Amino acid sequence: MHGNRMGIMRWGNCRTLEATMDLLTPKIADITGEGLSLSGDVTAEELDLCETDAALRGPLAVGLDLRAVEGMVCVTGVVEGTAVYQCVRCLKDFEEPIAFSVRVAYQREVKSAHLAATRDDARKKKTMAAAESEPEEQNDDIYHYVGDHLELASMLREQLILAAPMHPLCMDECPGLCAHCGKDLTEGLCHCGGEPASGPFQVLRTLKQKHD
Repeated sequence: MHGNRMGIMRWGNCRTLEATMDLLTPKIADITGEGLSLSGDVTAEELDLCETDAALRGPLAVGLDLRAVEGMVCVTGVVEGTAVYQCVRCLKDFEEPIAFSVRVAYQREVKSAHLAATRDDARKKKTMAAAESEPEEQNDDIYHYVGDHLELASMLREQLILAAPMHPLCMDECPGLCAHCGKDLTEGLCHCGGEPASGPFQVLRTLKQKHD
């Protein structure tokens, strides 16, 4: 894991430190009820992203607030950057700014024999807390940690993947590919006699015609 330049602020005494530390593995001992704020840049390699997960153009800017609350560590913040997606219609790669919020909680990992029961209990507590809280406080995801540090990379990777669009489009009106010749219609009309743009029903009609 590479080191990241990050800023640290303790809310209680407003003491600010600048140090070269690892943004993705903060020490549990540094996280108190007063709160700890972390910020820095994180690369795709540091998040262990593969091509099937997500593609980034440059690093992500990460700002997180960590606070110890009733035996857990609550993590909130914002992640911003630029992602590279493949349009589902024309199949071209395109860049798009991304910005999503993070709201998760960490609790210490327990022995495997009690893990299932602990997760069920956590789900029950989360459900009860959600019923009693405001709408903006109902999105906490539960993660686990072991040892003396939090491991934030896997959490951020998962949140990044979840924030990606299900059907990315380079533009809302993207005409896609011609169902007959495969020409990219974003570059102009093809010579297929004004056939409609590609789509699932047009593809089915084309396949049916070929078998008739």
